[in-house]
Amino acid sequence: MLQVATEPKKAAAMENDILLAVDNIEVVYNEYVLVLRGLSLEVQRGSITALLGANGAGKSTTLKAISGLLKSEDGKITRGDIKFDGQIISNQEPDTTVRAGVSQVMEGRRIIQDMTALENLKLGAFTRKDRANIADDIDLVYSYFPRLKERTGLAGYLSGGEQQMLAIGRAMMARPKLILMDEPSMGLSPLLVKEVFGIIKKLNRDFGVTILLVEQNAAMALSCASHGYIMENGKVVLDGTAAELRENEDIKEFYLGGSGERKSFKNIKSFKRRKRWL
Repeated sequence: MLQVATEPKKAAAMENDILLAVDNIEVVYNEYVLVLRGLSLEVQRGSITALLGANGAGKSTTLKAISGLLKSEDGKITRGDIKFDGQIISNQEPDTTVRAGVSQVMEGRRIIQDMTALENLKLGAFTRKDRANIADDIDLVYSYFPRLKERTGLAGYLSGGEQQMLAIGRAMMARPKLILMDEPSMGLSPLLVKEVFGIIKKLNRDFGVTILLVEQNAAMALSCASHGYIMENGKVVLDGTAAELRENEDIKEFYLGGSGERKSFKNIKSFKRRKRWL
């Protein structure tokens, strides 16, 4: 059964413990389209880490590189390494990555619409070796998303918010160490966005599950993350604690409702690329 993390255990796990390390990777699509250009980032065990950037910066490609889904789009990692829990997972098959403890909540939900919510949740547990407590884990998912228990029809008829809840619940059924979340606020009302992010924080707090969060709603992402990275043109150009990024004037202008006059971090005096990312 999914185990709720105690605070001392969670605190000890987070101290100087890197669960995911992406080291200077390049990703190419169709043999010649270079999308990621020496990207590096680290995710601490038990944390929520935000990955922000404009459309086309390479955020979703980063998640697919980690989960192994690049192959489905004729992409591959051509340089650098990705380590998860101390093991290299670069260009690994997606099912192997899921079994290792990585689940992805795809952009646009990607639930199976002609299956019920319950069947979708059971599908999330498909890769588990221990199948004895699946029913208990489904009940636990329902305790976080009680609406799903009430919905007995096909998942395609669920509202956008309910589909997002189902996608997150399905990811939890694999008992992951790391969840990759791609735009969980997409298409949701402000009220539902607040509810979904509240549940994301609660899952992180209760289970100690690590979350790498790609999100256009920068204010909401930085309100629940402990650390954040800013991407531009396929590489990280800025990172820091969430508090530091929230107070950074350039971040405020680009992502938190500023004037929008600047077009690139390259023109900002405070922007400095780190040598390891070149």
